Amino acid sequence: MRRSFMTAIASLVFLVATTTTATATHSWGNYHWSRATNPFTVPLGDNLTTNWDGYLVTASGDWSQSSVLDTRIQTGSTTGRKCRPSAGTVQVCNAAYGQNGWLGLAQIWLSGSHITQGAVKVNDTYFVLAQYNNNSEKLHVMCQEVGHTFGLGHQDESGISLNTCMDYYHNTSDADTKSTRPNQHDYDQLVTIYSSHVDAAAAASASGAGSAVGVPGADDDGTPFGASRARGSWYVQDHGNGRFLLTHVFWSPSGR
Repeated sequence: MRRSFMTAIASLVFLVATTTTATATHSWGNYHWSRATNPFTVPLGDNLTTNWDGYLVTASGDWSQSSVLDTRIQTGSTTGRKCRPSAGTVQVCNAAYGQNGWLGLAQIWLSGSHITQGAVKVNDTYFVLAQYNNNSEKLHVMCQEVGHTFGLGHQDESGISLNTCMDYYHNTSDADTKSTRPNQHDYDQLVTIYSSHVDAAAAASASGAGSAVGVPGADDDGTPFGASRARGSWYVQDHGNGRFLLTHVFWSPSGR
């Protein structure tokens, strides 16, 4: 299933080189929310079924420990299946999205380097399977995909645990709680991203369907998208007029 999915969107794919150690910085390009002051608040639209609500509450509380941003859970503006974005928010959704190989997906819409809206999807098709259906893996995926919508990349992609949800460790049971929450390096990276400057006004929402044409992008460390990663892939779509849609896919370890 992963192979056919990759083939279907091959024109949009720019895959990145695998790394085996933590990156010195792990911002996602230079992408960040426009804001006039710190701390600022990112609204998280809850479009989840009740069995996922607790994971979003935990992730929201953990990321709100940052000194430069807060999150606020509010009623979602879409449905799990459609998961349509809404300007100035991150819409968080779950549904059985199918056997496409991914557990979680994060999207950010950009105007220049500014994030204007985001979406997070968790794939129920896999979370009913024994190897993924545990509290720790669900929290890991939720925490990571929400973290991406703030402009964070990964600390590590080798599969080891750095005890951050921004790595690719695979949790196999409720008792295995490693890598389920942000660590201090994540909070420090958010300070680096959001303390460099503030903006006079919020950026306009990226809108319009745009053309499905892949364009070169940048990896966490600024290098061009290149080869595949162990559990993650990045996609970029040009929406015209300096507006782009970036998607991170968190593949299941088996890719199926």
